[in-house]
Amino acid sequence: MLVSDELNHNCIINAMRLARPAGKAIYPHNDVDALDQALTEWRGKAKRALVTTDGIFSMRGDHAPLDEIAEVCRAHDEHFEENVVLLADDSHGVGAFGDTGRGVEEYVGARVDILIGTLGKAFGVNGGYVAANRATVDYLRETSMMYIYSNPITVGEAAAARRAVEIVDSEEGRGLLDHLRSLTARFEDGLGRVGIETIPGEHPVVPLMIRDTARTRDMVRHLQDEGVLVTGLTYPVVPRGDEEIRAQVNADHTAADIDHVLAILDAYGG
Repeated sequence: MLVSDELNHNCIINAMRLARPAGKAIYPHNDVDALDQALTEWRGKAKRALVTTDGIFSMRGDHAPLDEIAEVCRAHDEHFEENVVLLADDSHGVGAFGDTGRGVEEYVGARVDILIGTLGKAFGVNGGYVAANRATVDYLRETSMMYIYSNPITVGEAAAARRAVEIVDSEEGRGLLDHLRSLTARFEDGLGRVGIETIPGEHPVVPLMIRDTARTRDMVRHLQDEGVLVTGLTYPVVPRGDEEIRAQVNADHTAADIDHVLAILDAYGG
């Protein structure tokens, strides 16, 4: 059976539909107690439980408490014949989160059973990966239709991805990560000064919680007219009251860039 956070990415939602599990449970966002209850209710009803969560939730920039989730999974292991398996998709975390860019696992000090990531976010290339034990990787290679019937990344992309990983895993990379965290904090602090709600965190996805569809769309137009690229998320993409503008800080930005965007937001009349 499958257990999933309610705010998991659409790719996880569709994967659950394709998998046709014996059963599924959706728990409220980052609610570890509800996860524990769901696993308790499924004891004796399924051979295996697969708990799946985003590492970084891409629309909000917050992270899953993987340490607490892993503890709950281990507590239920003995009640499932084939154990409780913890899978995290940390596509937005690896390369941009944690002291050395190793994502949410590093940030909270936990390990998952299956880690899914991408080369198309922080590493700036293309493709993705699954990190797991040999049996799991071999199984996916032999049975995953999405993998078997897709094209591999090119040699050039593989070389670029390898170089990107080397940069992240170096003194230069740690300097870039420190710079990225500093800019993110500067932006979040500035949003507070201009009176815009956000969800605090160290990840460079910074949501501006506008909570109104018309105002969100108008602010996005205003920012884009001023040369600032952002993404507006409005109903029905998100529930009413959760409308937001998704901003993404990157390591090429400067403090002056951050201050410029804050000035534009401060001048917005709406």
